Amino acid sequence: MSFLFLKIFEIFEIIAFDDFTILFSGFLLTLSIYHFLLYFQHKDQVYLYYSLYTFLIFTASYPNNENSIFNDAASNPDAYFQLLVIPREWVYNTLYLMFAKTLVALNIYKPKWNRVLNISIIIYFIVLFAAIVYALATGKNTVVGIIFAYFFSPTIAVLALISFYVLYTMDTPLKYYVLIGSFIYLILAEFAFYVSDDVQKGTVIFYIGVIIENVLFSLALGHKQKLILQEKNKSDRELINQLKEKEKYDKELAELKISSLRSQMNPHFIFNSLNSIKLYIINNEKENAVYYLNKFSKLIRKILATTREKEISLADEIETMDLYVNIENIRFNNEIEFVINADKNLNLDTIKIPSLILQPFLENAIWHGLSSKKDNKKLVLSVEKENDSHVKITITDNGIGRKRSAEINKQKLHKKNSIGIKLTEERLSNFAKDFQHNYSITFKDLYDHDKNPTGTKVSLKIPIQ
Repeated sequence: MSFLFLKIFEIFEIIAFDDFTILFSGFLLTLSIYHFLLYFQHKDQVYLYYSLYTFLIFTASYPNNENSIFNDAASNPDAYFQLLVIPREWVYNTLYLMFAKTLVALNIYKPKWNRVLNISIIIYFIVLFAAIVYALATGKNTVVGIIFAYFFSPTIAVLALISFYVLYTMDTPLKYYVLIGSFIYLILAEFAFYVSDDVQKGTVIFYIGVIIENVLFSLALGHKQKLILQEKNKSDRELINQLKEKEKYDKELAELKISSLRSQMNPHFIFNSLNSIKLYIINNEKENAVYYLNKFSKLIRKILATTREKEISLADEIETMDLYVNIENIRFNNEIEFVINADKNLNLDTIKIPSLILQPFLENAIWHGLSSKKDNKKLVLSVEKENDSHVKITITDNGIGRKRSAEINKQKLHKKNSIGIKLTEERLSNFAKDFQHNYSITFKDLYDHDKNPTGTKVSLKIPIQ
C-alpha cells in the first residue's frame, strides 16, 4: 500500500498542490453540472441526488490531519463551522445514501430495507433542522456538532455497513460500482486521516479516493442508462412480436371469415334448392312452389344478414337452421322428420353463438347419415343448459352411421373433402377466446342391442361465461 502511494506521489509531485486542488474542484464541479443537466433530460432523481452530492463535496472544507471535522464537531464554538460546515457534511453524507439506494433500485430489489433507509433519511433531515433552529434560538451552536458526533456519524455508519451487505446480496451489476467505489474511498480516507503525517499528501490521498469513487459512480450511471436502454429495446422487441402475432391472428381471422362466408353460401345448395322449387312449378304445384320459395327467400335473407354479424342469438340460429332443413327436405320429398327440442328454462335470445355454426353438422347428418337410408328418417336438434358456464347442443340422426357412410364415400368416383367441420372448430376456437371456458365437440356412433349402427350423435358444448 505504501509503495502504491509513493508511486502516486511521484506522479503528482510534478503538479503543484494548489493546481491539483483546482483541478480536483473543477472535476467535481463539472460532474455536478453535467449530471444536473442529465436530470432535466432523463427526469431520473438519481442524477439530481448525484449532482447535489458532488456539488456539496466541491464546496466542502477538505480534511487535514491537524484540524479534523470529527475532532472539532462537538467542541468548536465557531458559528460558521457549526451552522454551515457540519450541516454540509451531514447533508452530503445523507445524499450519498439517497443516491446509492436510488441507483441500484433498492425499492424494487429490497423494499423493506428501502423503507428503513427512507425513514432514517427523513429523521436525519428533521433532526438537523431542529438542531439548527435550536442553535439559532439559544446561541448554543455546539449542539449541532454534538448531535453530529454522537448521533448522526455512528448511525449513518451502521446504516452504510448494513446497506453494503444488503447491496452485496442483490442481483444487479450496478452494486459492484458502489461497493468498489465506496471501499476505495474509505480506505484512502482512513489513510489520509490516520496514516499520513503530511497534510498535503493526506489531502491528495483523500482527493484521489473521492476522484476514484466518483469516476466509478459516473460509470455506474452510464451502465444504468445502458440497462434502461436494453430493457427498452427488449420491451420494443416484445411489443413488435406481439403486434406481429396480432397481425397474424387478424389475418387468420379474416381468412377464416372469408372461408366461413363461402361455406355458408354453398352454391350447390342454392342451385339444387332452386331446381327443387322449379320442379314444383313444372308439376303445377303452385302452393308448394310459393311456400318453399318464401322459405328459401327468407333463408337467403337470414344468411346474408348473419354474414355481417360475428355472433347471433341462439334463437335466430335455430330459426335459420329450421329454414335450412326444410329447404333441404324438399329433395327428400319431405321424408325427414325434423324435431327441435329446446329447454324452456333457457332464454335463447340472450345466448350468443357464432352465426350458422350448426349448419355443417346438420348438412352432414342429412347427406351422410340420412340420404342413404330408405325410410323413417329422423333428425333431432336439442338445446339444454349443461351448467352455469356452458350450453349443450346435440344433433342426432337415425341414419346409417359414420362407418357405413365412409365406406360409401370411398366407392364414389368424385370424393368430396368437406372442410365444414374443421372450419367450425376454428370458428369456435376464436369465439371461445372471449370466454373463461372453452368449447368442445364430441361425436358418438349409436348402435342397437345387436351392435347394428342406428345413427350418429354430435354434442357441442358452447361457453356462455
